[in-house]
Amino acid sequence: MVLFRPLALLVLLVSDLHCLPWLINVSESQGPGTVLQSFPLNCSSYIPTLKLLYVQPPTTFFNPPSLTRWKGSYVVQLTLSSSARLDALAVNHYELQLQLTCGNQTVKGPLSVNVHQDPDHIQCTGRFVSPAGEVIKVPETVTPGARLYTLLLPGLELQGAQMNITSAQDPPHFPGPFSINRQGWLQAPPQGLKGQAEKIFQLQILVNFGPSRSCRGTLIVEVLPAPSSQVTFLEQNQNITIPEDLVPGSMVAQVQARGFDIRYEILLPVPCPLFSIGRADGVVRTTAPLDLAGATGAAITTLQVKAFERLQPWASDELHLTVNVTPVNRWPPRCLPALLVTQIPETAPVGTMLSTFSCADPDSPGSTLDYQLRFHSPPGLSSFCLSDRILEVNATLDCDTPGACFQHRASILVLDGGQPLMTTEVPVLVLVTPVNEFSPACVPRTFRVREDAGPRTLLGSVVGMDMDYPHDNIEYYISGGSATFAVDRLSGEVHLLGPLDYEQLRLYKLTVLVTDYSQDKDPTHHRSGSCTITIEVEDVNDHAPECEPPFQELTIHASPSRRMEVTKVSCRVPQEPQRLAFSYSIVGGNSQSRFSLQGAVLVYNDLMLGPPWPEQPHTYELLICVADAGPSIPHLSTTATIIVHLVPWRASTAATSTHRATVPSMMTPLLVTDTEALWQPEPWFVVVLTVTSALLLLALGWFFSRLLRGSAQGLQAPSKPAQALLLNSIQGTEGSTEGFMEAPRMETSQAPSSIMSLQHFDGRAQDSRESPSSQTILHLDPLSLLFPSQYLLLPPGIHHLLFP
Repeated sequence: MVLFRPLALLVLLVSDLHCLPWLINVSESQGPGTVLQSFPLNCSSYIPTLKLLYVQPPTTFFNPPSLTRWKGSYVVQLTLSSSARLDALAVNHYELQLQLTCGNQTVKGPLSVNVHQDPDHIQCTGRFVSPAGEVIKVPETVTPGARLYTLLLPGLELQGAQMNITSAQDPPHFPGPFSINRQGWLQAPPQGLKGQAEKIFQLQILVNFGPSRSCRGTLIVEVLPAPSSQVTFLEQNQNITIPEDLVPGSMVAQVQARGFDIRYEILLPVPCPLFSIGRADGVVRTTAPLDLAGATGAAITTLQVKAFERLQPWASDELHLTVNVTPVNRWPPRCLPALLVTQIPETAPVGTMLSTFSCADPDSPGSTLDYQLRFHSPPGLSSFCLSDRILEVNATLDCDTPGACFQHRASILVLDGGQPLMTTEVPVLVLVTPVNEFSPACVPRTFRVREDAGPRTLLGSVVGMDMDYPHDNIEYYISGGSATFAVDRLSGEVHLLGPLDYEQLRLYKLTVLVTDYSQDKDPTHHRSGSCTITIEVEDVNDHAPECEPPFQELTIHASPSRRMEVTKVSCRVPQEPQRLAFSYSIVGGNSQSRFSLQGAVLVYNDLMLGPPWPEQPHTYELLICVADAGPSIPHLSTTATIIVHLVPWRASTAATSTHRATVPSMMTPLLVTDTEALWQPEPWFVVVLTVTSALLLLALGWFFSRLLRGSAQGLQAPSKPAQALLLNSIQGTEGSTEGFMEAPRMETSQAPSSIMSLQHFDGRAQDSRESPSSQTILHLDPLSLLFPSQYLLLPPGIHHLLFP
């Protein structure tokens, strides 16, 4: 708890002191007693003290801070002293160092006071405005109308002031009227001052700067008697130049005059704070440090020196000695702010003000300083310029080329022009920020894709362009979304997502949105553009032609040496009605080459050389291959079946005719799909299976050998029941075989000898007596071989088995 209290007190002190404004602006028109700043102070446990340690440049214009207790806290006031005469032309900046003490805690802090020039402020200074007035001593021998005194007021020549003598100058007290002009020159009366020795004339002067702006002062003219002897200076109107670093007491110059027992004194200025003169030797010495920054008017001082006889003071002569104090460069210029940091967008026009600053030379306030702008990164770049302490944009800034948008590092070199030359460097950091000026764009493109392309197929890329840097910070989107296509957000690659069908939709138009990012100081500021891409679906032949009807059965009556049209094959692709180009060819059943195709027309031609004309009807089962003939690939085909029953010409036939029987379209070809599965077992399984199979074959071999031995013994002594069993087996087999081989047939009454009416052999054994041969032949149907478990026992008398 003991440690916490000092810590809290220190925090309060720091916060109270830091709550002071760092900078106070005050007008030069403020006079003595003006309250510059008032603020509360928390130090309830102790009696605080606030001290003014020092003022830079040194001055007595500021009173020590006052503390007043009010409602449990302290109020601090900082005021101007009675000697305060603020002049912005002389000193426009003061820095006060304050020290706050509360208990055992002490905190120091600076307070800056800027003095601003007030064009309406009238300042009358010096003895002229004092109650005693300004005393002027002139000899009675002065030339009539001569200039006796010059009233010097700050800015008098710029204000256009009017000056008048307001006091009465009536005779006999005045030999004539004194006058004063606009330059502040007080002139002797036109009658002169002869005979007015030892007289004193008091003049009231009114200085008027305009309506309700004026000041008053007093000039006292003391007329001295003419000297009885001649006192003259050896040199008149001397100019002396000295450095400001002379210590007090240093000799400036020595004046000498002719006369008896001469004494010297400085008439003007009075008082003279910087110089003094030896009363007996006439040596002018410095009496105070010649600080041009702290001493107002120390640069040029005009001393009016008087030499007179000690015993006859009216015997005198005057000399004007001008002392020029040259500054000695001890301090470099001071600039506010000491660092220039600014940030501007790349679109800032030429002439845009970036920053301003002010510099002053502590050694010579108000002196002209030289400024030089130097570039460091990049060197030699002229993007900025310095105009009257204002940093401006000198050239168009551009962040849209690589390496053009970055930090510009420079410095401003401030030179004071003193001896020795001293400089101050003000660092400058300018950050040019990018601005999203341009909208991205992309070029319309056309992609082609086969309709059988699979998912994730790359169709191409959309290339976006942006004039803002970086040029490839672009994202791609498809407007409205698409279930069939997708675009990669960063690369712009267009991929296929879903299936395509040329017959349903052949052309897709997609709007691709391009949006930029990371091209502006504000990350949420984006620009976008769009373009249209066209996707053309290429036709892939995925539908085979279909013939209507797929099966025809015709009967034609033809005579020799004639050609005739049999039928026309009508085929189309239902899914692609526009596809009409087909090729037709006979691929089967055209024995003796009696049929040909002329396009889709089947033509019977018996003019060809060939075998003799058949006398019996003949049936041709023609297979017509119909294939695509267009550019689409692959070429798909289908086979149409045409059965032609050819009836040869007879004498009784009056004319040829054709009978056509078609199979309705309901009878569609059967599509058989055979899927083979490939199985690749492990090596160990193959070995086990091989060994097991070998053992099984050995077992089966042994079993069949045993079975054949038993069968051989039965054949050696056949019995009648066995023969009967064989016949029954054959008859049973006949019935089952006929049932198995039964199939629908198309029969026509006009073609009894057609191949469709051929009878199947029933498989029964025929008697040898009914055959031209002496051997008995047993005809077996091929399907009887489908039952390997039946063993055929040949009865006696049957010597051969005949298979169709």
